[in-house]
Amino acid sequence: MVPNQQFLIDLAHTKMPFGKYKDRYLIDLPEYYVVWYHSKGFPKGKLGLMLEQVYELKLNGLEDIIRNIKKQFPK
Repeated sequence: MVPNQQFLIDLAHTKMPFGKYKDRYLIDLPEYYVVWYHSKGFPKGKLGLMLEQVYELKLNGLEDIIRNIKKQFPK
C-alpha cells in the first residue's frame, strides 16, 4: 500500500486525543476549530500533520473523501 493511502486511512479513523472535542473524529471537528489551529499552529508530529490535512480538506470541501475511506476501510 502506498504510504499516502495509509495516512488517509489512519486519518479517517483518528479521534482527537484531548481538549473540548476529545474522542471526536478529526474529520468531524468543527471548521472554526481547525481554522483556529491553523492560525495558532498545529501540534507537532502525526496529529499535527493530520490536522493540517483536515484543514486543507475542509478548506476545499472534500471531507466526504475521508468519510468514504472510513466506510471502505473499517477498523
